[in-house]
Formats: sequence, C-alpha cells, structure tokens
Amino acid sequence: MRAIVPRTSLAVVAALSLLFASGCSKKEAPASEATAGETAGGPEAEAPPATETKPKGDPATELARKVLIVDGHIDLPFRLDEGRAEDGSISENVAEATEKGDFDYPRAVAGGLDAPFMSIYVPAEKQVGRGGKPGDAKAFADALIDLVEALANDNPTKFALAGTPDEVRANHKAGKITLLMGIENGAPIGDDLANVEHFFKRGVRYVTLAHSKWNQLSDSSYDEERKWKGLSPLGKQVVAEMNRLGMLIDIAHVSDDAFAQVIELTKAPVIASHSSARKFTPGFERNMSDDMIKALADNGGVIMINFGSSFISDRARKGIKTVRERLNKWAEESGVDPWSDEGQAKMREISAEVGLKMATVEDVADHIDHVAKLVGVDHVGLGSDFDGVGPTLPTGLEDASKYPNLFRVLLARGYSDEDIAKIAGGNLMRVWEAAQAHAASQGNTPKAL
Repeated sequence: MRAIVPRTSLAVVAALSLLFASGCSKKEAPASEATAGETAGGPEAEAPPATETKPKGDPATELARKVLIVDGHIDLPFRLDEGRAEDGSISENVAEATEKGDFDYPRAVAGGLDAPFMSIYVPAEKQVGRGGKPGDAKAFADALIDLVEALANDNPTKFALAGTPDEVRANHKAGKITLLMGIENGAPIGDDLANVEHFFKRGVRYVTLAHSKWNQLSDSSYDEERKWKGLSPLGKQVVAEMNRLGMLIDIAHVSDDAFAQVIELTKAPVIASHSSARKFTPGFERNMSDDMIKALADNGGVIMINFGSSFISDRARKGIKTVRERLNKWAEESGVDPWSDEGQAKMREISAEVGLKMATVEDVADHIDHVAKLVGVDHVGLGSDFDGVGPTLPTGLEDASKYPNLFRVLLARGYSDEDIAKIAGGNLMRVWEAAQAHAASQGNTPKAL
C-alpha cells in the first residue's frame, strides 16, 4: 500500500500528490468537483480545432493572433518521455490533436501561443546523492533536448527552434511555433562549469537553478534543509557564467536567500519562469513576496505567472492539502492503494466533501493586476506550467487554447493592447535581449541555432 507521495510517472493523472503543495509536480492531478473529462488533460478531453476556438471578430482572440505569446514553462518533454512506447518511441504525436495533456499544435494555434519554453525537467532523483550517479542528470537533460529537437525537425512546417529573440520573431512571421528550452533543476551542470556552455550550445536559454531539493548550485524553496544558506560557491560561479553567455537565470523554485544572492550577483535581468504572487498564498515560499517582486523589477526582470490553482488560490491550495491528508489517512487505515480505482473513487468523494474548487481565469488576472500595480506592467508575464500541474489548472485556462480567455479578462479590466502585448511576451523578450546585450559587452554575442 502506498501513501500519496511524489511520483515520477505522468501516466497517473488522477491522484493527488504531495507536490501539489510544492507545485510543478510533473506527476500530479487532484480530483476536483469536475467530472471526468472536465479536468484538463483528462481521457475524455478533446483538443479543440484552431478554426473553432479562434473566431474572427472577437477582440481577445484577434489580439492573441496578433501579439507574440511567450509562455515561460510547459512540461511537455517530460510528459512525452514518460509516455514512451515499449520500443522507446514517442507514442503521442503533439503535432496533431491529442486527447492527453495540455499542449498540442492545434491547441497552441487556437490559443495564439507562439513561443513556449519547453521544460527540460530533471527530477531530483537523478541528482548525485539522491539516487543518481555522476552524469545521470546531464544524460537525462540531453535526452529531453533530443526529444524537443526531433519534434521540431520532424514537423518543420509547424515547429522551429530558436536561440535568439530575432529567430523567435522570424519564426512567428513564418507562422511557426518556436520550441524554446529551459532546464528545470541545475543538476545537469554537475560540478563542471563547462556544462553551462554545453547546454547553451544545445539551445537551452534558461536554467532554473534548483527544483524540489537542494542541489549542487542552490537551496530549494521546497526543501526544509538549507545546505548552502542560498547559493553554493559553484552556484555563484554558474550565475556569472550564465551572464557571460547571455543565458537567462531562472529563480523559480529557489529559496528566498538564494534569490537575494542571485539579485546581488547578476549583471543582467533574471526571470521567474513560472511563479506567482505570495500575497495570495501566505506562507507559500514557492511564490514570490512583494519585496522579492520589487527587487526583481529593480533588476529589470520579469515574473511569469504560474496558472496552477495551488499557486493562484490559497483556498485551492489548502483544499488540495486537506484532500491529500484525508486520503492518506484513509489509505493507511483501509490498506487500499490510493492510486487504485477504489482509491481514486475515495479521493473524488473526499474532494466533494471538502468542496474542493480550482481557481479561475479571473484569479490569474488578479495576480497580474497585483504585480502590475506593485511594480508596473513591464515586469509581469505568463508561465502557465501546462503539463506540469495537471487538472489543477483554473477554470477558463485549462489548456494552451485558452490564452484569449485571459486576454478577455485583462481587456475588460482596462489593459491596453500594448499592455497585453508586454504581458504576453514582450517583457520576456526584453529581458532576454538585455541578457544578450550584457553577453555581447563581454565579447560573447549569442548566435542563432
């Protein structure tokens, strides 16, 4: 009998995981009041054709067509890797409409998504000292990069890679979706600083310094053990090396102390690729406090709002925690595996009893409002965490076809087209160009892929 604890399989999409409290689970999916097929990525969900979800004449949809939408974090590569067939082939073709997950080409086109950062997510168990051997994390990251490259190369009329903002714009003009890449968890760098450049040459344009546990670079916001009291000595060197190359430093997931040290050390703006405002989730360190958001803005950086309900709504976060605890207690007392059909039925029953509700698109807009009012519209963006937070996605933002719903709310709240263009992707592009400019000042001009 297993309690509900972090898992590494995305095939299990109907159970609560401990990581709902720690975000970006890659393996989670709690029950909600929704029935089967109403939750994002459920087996009965259908990917809407682009022509049906982007009717002409709707201002929000037309705006989504026009502006460059850059999403800071989508967990497609890990999900596809977990779903490989027995022969090792990728069993799901996201270049066509699919029933699984939150992202495929038709849904991305429907939502106007132009440049998603594909997360090269490396689980903590790949790290040395946590079950992994030297080189395991790097090999795993390289394999996921290979997967993204193959997706682009096999579908050249739909997807393309890019190493510079200008390439992204050229792909947008050509009608192609750019598959950008960011490593989530700095473990693949190992203890060799040269690996930063290795991954940069492979197309990686940001590194999230840590994930769920401290690693050789940084402490994690989720890990009670704070080994480095922020950044490690190697982590500080990695910050400088990323600045030198023009690679974006991502402070999502790191501890508050690590964030402060990055801000003190960096010579270029940094990003939070998929974080939200702690004001709405008191005590949830994974989100950013107002003081941190102000420091990020002073640095010239951008916080890209995570859509996951536990990031957006304290009510949802607490409800998910309650369901998880009650389900674990029931499983221990009954001896029933909570991942079994009976366990899933019990989870749905508990969810209904506690009145578990997910956030809404309006709640996500509240986070954008808060950041814009606190530090200005130039410092907020979008980092959905699609394919990473399962059916905890908000009502109205269930998959990659839904960005116009958010734009519709923002337009109704008085945001101009120019404001939304910044939020949609302009701010991230500005930060990326600033990182490149710093690299060029050091004699290292980033080249196109």
